Amino acid sequence: MVDVGAKPVTSREAEASGFVRMAESTVAAIRERRTPKGDPLETARLAGIMAAKRTCELIPLCHPLPLTHADVQITLEENGARVTGTASTSAQTGLEMEALTAVSVAALTLYDMLKAIDRGMVIGEIRLERKSGGKSGEWTREISS
Repeated sequence: MVDVGAKPVTSREAEASGFVRMAESTVAAIRERRTPKGDPLETARLAGIMAAKRTCELIPLCHPLPLTHADVQITLEENGARVTGTASTSAQTGLEMEALTAVSVAALTLYDMLKAIDRGMVIGEIRLERKSGGKSGEWTREISS
């Protein structure tokens, strides 16, 4: 692990996003609550939040961070679901990995919850959107699509 002991504690935030492409009929099934395993959106949201809290157990050499907030939002679009994960804390190192992990696990959970009706889903576009705090300060993705 990188030694962050000499770094000052600062307020930090990170936001990541991803997209789960799926058939329009799958989106319709979610909207109409016709999915075989229950509510995929809320299940994926909770899975993402839980994953953010356990990031250091999943990614080698990742520092354990005391999260003060973690959230996942999922928005249905015509051809899939946009997943956004946020995390915040006051710490000596950033939490980009926590936001990215939240999005990744939420997307995987959507796949698991919906695979019985759409095995052709594609998980992609997982990326950091913004981060704040620490030595490098603010960073925001220039092109968001």
